[in-house]
Amino acid sequence: MKKIVILLISMTLISVTALSQQSKDTAWKFAGETSINFSQVSLINWSAGGESSISGNGFFNIAAIYKKNKSVWENKLELAYGMMKQGEEDVRKTNDKLFISTSYGYKAAKNWYYNAYLSFKTQFADGFDYSNDTSVFISTFMSPAYLLGAIGMDYKPNDFFSLGLLPISGRLTIVNDDSLSAKGAFGVDSGDKTRLEFGGTVNLNFKKEIMKNVEFATALQLFSNYLDHPQNIDVNWEVFINMKINEFLAANINTNLIYDDDINITDKDGNVGPRTQFKEVFGIGLTYKF
Repeated sequence: MKKIVILLISMTLISVTALSQQSKDTAWKFAGETSINFSQVSLINWSAGGESSISGNGFFNIAAIYKKNKSVWENKLELAYGMMKQGEEDVRKTNDKLFISTSYGYKAAKNWYYNAYLSFKTQFADGFDYSNDTSVFISTFMSPAYLLGAIGMDYKPNDFFSLGLLPISGRLTIVNDDSLSAKGAFGVDSGDKTRLEFGGTVNLNFKKEIMKNVEFATALQLFSNYLDHPQNIDVNWEVFINMKINEFLAANINTNLIYDDDINITDKDGNVGPRTQFKEVFGIGLTYKF
């Protein structure tokens, strides 16, 4: 399965690049950014206490956008991974993301497009609950994975803002690992490897340089399952701020807030239930835009 997804990513990049090279007009536009951030602390006989540590985090984002006549086709690939080692502890994962999306719009009226949307999201490596038993993973590649397909309308008044209203949506949750599916992890029934939901989706995207050398981007996705507690809205909200220092150095902040009523989380007191999830990654390092 992992080889299939990697092959899919490679074929997507090759196909889009080939199409853009064949096109003799300027319908295709590409944009991308990659960054590698490191931090390190070394302590020897340090009387104030503390632990030595080293961490690294990187991401790679690329977008390919085709605009011609009444058609707009947007494709995105987002990859991220981070690791940390503190003291005598083993290396631990701090960030992990694999996301692919494609969106096709056909102009219906001023600023409004008929829209078809497809996205896929998973992670690369095993994930552990480091506050509990670290010998058993609680997530892994394709467990979970989310495949979302939707149709509706997209409001695009300019190049930096869009609002997708997609009342016909299908979301497939995949838990491919046998041990996790047996536990009914991530909302699937115990023993099942997939869960299909039918509902509505709202996608909001904003990306703009809000001041000199400071770029702000945010993506909010809301999903309601019409057939099971439609009032419990699933939320996935990401914020990315990039502050350019010079041509190759930048500081960036990335946050991700998730709420999914189907995912049960055990807190420090042993209570089990859905909870708001939050992740924040801050880094300063080498950044390159293309």
